[in-house]
Amino acid sequence: MVNHWLNIIQTLLLPPRCVLCGAPGHAGLDLCAGCLDDLPRNVSCCYRCGEPFETRHPQPVLCGRCLSKTPAFDETYAPFLYRSHLRFLVSRLKFQRDYKNARLLAGLLAAHAGTQAERPECLIPVPLHRGRYRERGFNQAMEIARHLSKELKIPLDSRSCQRVRDTGHQIALPAKQRRKNLRNAFRATRPLPYRHVAIVDDVMTTGATVAALATALKRAGVGRVDVWVCARA
Repeated sequence: MVNHWLNIIQTLLLPPRCVLCGAPGHAGLDLCAGCLDDLPRNVSCCYRCGEPFETRHPQPVLCGRCLSKTPAFDETYAPFLYRSHLRFLVSRLKFQRDYKNARLLAGLLAAHAGTQAERPECLIPVPLHRGRYRERGFNQAMEIARHLSKELKIPLDSRSCQRVRDTGHQIALPAKQRRKNLRNAFRATRPLPYRHVAIVDDVMTTGATVAALATALKRAGVGRVDVWVCARA
């Protein structure tokens, strides 16, 4: 109840403003209606890995990669493409510590996954290696997951899985090398009681990171692992 009234007071005193153009926010978001409409949507994609298709498909379909080799995760919810404004919002959070973008990205993801996805028992943000965390000072996946958990009232579990190997920066590596580097990079700290969880991250590129984490989670006893990401590259 206290948090409810604090949110109302904050909204009245500090109404949302668009982080892209400065206009009044729309639907409680720090985006105006125009900038929200301009965000690049991932309209037609593989339901398992979220890879965008060039043409629309009326029914859920799999991409060729997922048909040839099923990844460790079960479904992906990626409402946007990692382009233009989405790239800017994620980059500002990741490299400039623009924390308000975590709340915004979580709100956008909640609006999509909260209505489209089967509700998981908990959210698990992709963990950072402790050395990388000391270097960066925060984990953007954790910041997004924290707001997402609060908005959708889904428990957050940030302690049951660890990144035990620092795989370094993987941006320039091909998919095959990423998968090799990430093998056994994650470890569950205990047997997990969950039937269904959702991994949370900012961007999904090749899917190697979430596949490695999903493998560790299933080894620990999880039955179904979905992936919730803000954008798909």
